[in-house]
Parts: sequence; structure tokens; C-alpha cells
Amino acid sequence: MAGLVRPSSAAPAAVPGAAAPPVRDRYLDVLRGFALIRVVVYHTFGWAWLTLVFPSLGVMFALAGSLMARSLSRPAAGVIRARLRRLLPPFWAFAVLAVGWMLWRGWTPAQWPRLALWVLPVADPPGSEWGEQLTGPLWYIRAYVWFVLLSPVLLWAWRRIRWPLMGATVALAAVFQYEWVRLPLLAEAAVADFAVFGACWLLGFAHRDGSLDALRARVVVPVAGLLMGAGGWFTATHPTPEAGYDLGEIPLAQALWSLGFVLLLLRFRPSSLPRLHGADALVRLLNNRAVTVYLWHEVALLTAVLVTDRLWQVPFLAEHVPLDSQWLLFALVWPLLAAAVLLVGWVEDLASRKRPHPWPASAAPRQGEAYAVAT
Repeated sequence: MAGLVRPSSAAPAAVPGAAAPPVRDRYLDVLRGFALIRVVVYHTFGWAWLTLVFPSLGVMFALAGSLMARSLSRPAAGVIRARLRRLLPPFWAFAVLAVGWMLWRGWTPAQWPRLALWVLPVADPPGSEWGEQLTGPLWYIRAYVWFVLLSPVLLWAWRRIRWPLMGATVALAAVFQYEWVRLPLLAEAAVADFAVFGACWLLGFAHRDGSLDALRARVVVPVAGLLMGAGGWFTATHPTPEAGYDLGEIPLAQALWSLGFVLLLLRFRPSSLPRLHGADALVRLLNNRAVTVYLWHEVALLTAVLVTDRLWQVPFLAEHVPLDSQWLLFALVWPLLAAAVLLVGWVEDLASRKRPHPWPASAAPRQGEAYAVAT
């Protein structure tokens, strides 16, 4: 369809005897980069309305589902191994610091065998009460692992029942919203996250196989409006005492709103994006270090808090600098994240079997990559 980005049709001509390089979709890279920035902003300021303005987690799962569907043109076992290989070494590097820090501060695990979840996070890795800020975001890693493991079956089912399968995941979100079914704690978290974000992951499949583009705009717009309207209404009528109108605490609202929002983003993607050298470099850096940024942003936030606590001891700074401002924390987070990228980001390159690069923000595609163009 004219004006839409079709990565598969935009791949560079193959060199005889050489494997075709993977093709990057610049629009998807921009969405992923923006989603990561939004996650950092949300965890810094705690603004619940951000979950409605841009539901980052639904976007990230949809993009990951699209890439997984593309990869599954190859044998499934090899694809799963490759995905886990790219994820787990950066996760292990984070685990060394997180577990070591919690043990150093006096944490004694109640169940030592559960430390194995820091090796393969099929359930939430254990942590101390003090370290909850470090371990809290790891639910996304656990959910991603399960989506990767289930994707061959999901893709098989998607090719046969498509939209009813997507509807079933939303219905499952309602089951967990109203607690109609109770599961063991470790299993319940994994199944609940599948229910909430499964439809977004399947929407990534639809984006990849072209079935999303086959839907007419006069169908997509009212359906997306209905989903977001239902999600918005449910949010307004089911605020939580602790978080208010935060989608992260309202499973059914998260499922409906995220699905409608991502449906619009992927169906009406632009045919081209303006190129800004600085912005392109940032987008490329965020995509090449997405796992590092996600895992270490809470460490950066916690370190920023510790730094400001020290600054209060300097009378001049305490008097003239707004040390209690969240904007100061936000300003400190980014250089600390940059330090994390420099210190441990190269693990992502090793995990992807690339040459380690301390700061992969080059505007040109790296070796083995190419950017899709509009058709």
C-alpha cells in the first residue's frame, strides 16, 4: 500500500553468496526510543497520566512481537535461543550488581533456590524489601521471556484464528481484573501479564504479516476509538487508592487502552520521518542499548537519590539549589545512565555476537544492519 513502510520490500539488494542483512524500520526504532524515555520519565516523576498519553509497555511488546514474527521465518528453536542469548547476558550483568548490593546491605534470601531466577527469569527474581526499586521493573524481562518461549505456538494459532485469539487475550485480562481465577503466586503474575499485553504482542504479528495493513481505515479508526474509549472509561471508574488513574494498576484498562493506541500507531505509520542528526543518534543509541537502559535506569535513579542526599550536607548547595526537586533527579539520571552504557552496555554487543562498541550512536547503520525506506 503506497505511503506505508514495508521493511521486507525495502531490503537492499542481496550480494550473491552472502546472507541478507537484517532490515531496521526507522519508525519502529523511534517508537522504541521514545518508549524507553517515557519509562524513565514515569519512574522519575510518577505521573500516572503518562500511562495514558503514551502506553510505553504496550508499544514495546508490540514492537517485540513484530520482530519475533519476522525471526520465526527460521527454525523456532534457534530463534528462541538467539533471543534469550541477546537478553540474558545483559540481565546477568545487572544481577551481579543488584544481588551483590542487596546482600551487602544485609539481605538474606528466604528461599535460596529461588536465586536461580536471577539466571533464567521465568518468574520474578527474589529481592530484599530495600531492593524493591531495583527488582520491580524486572517483571517486564520475565514477561518478555515467556512471550519469546510461547511465540512459535502463538504464531501458529495466529495464522489460524487471528482476531478471535486477540479478543481472547483481552477477555483473559478481564478475568484477572475481577480476580475470577486464582493461581499460585509465581504463575499468576506471568499469566496476568500475558493477558494484559498478549493482544499487543499479537498486533506485532499483524503488523509483520501485513494483515494489519489490509484493514481499512474506516474500520481501524472506530475500533481503536472504541477500545480506547472503553479503556478510558474503565480507568476513570476504577482508580486505585495508591496510584489513582495509573494503567499499570488497572489490568483491563491497560489491555484495552494499549491495544487501541498501538493499533493506531502501527496502522497509520508515516511513510517517512524527518532526519535530525542529534535525534537520529539518540534513537540509534537507545535501540542498541535498550536492555541496558531499561535494566539500569532504576539504578541510576537510586544513585541520583543517594547523590542528592550527600549534597544536602553542603550548606551552600542546600541553600541555593533545589535539592528536593524531582527535576534535579531527572537531570542526574541521564549522565548516570550514560555511565552505565559505557561501563556495561558492551555486554549487549557480546550477547548479539557483534564487535563491542562503547557508544553505538553512529547515524549510519552498523555492520550487518540496514534501514528500511518508504515504498
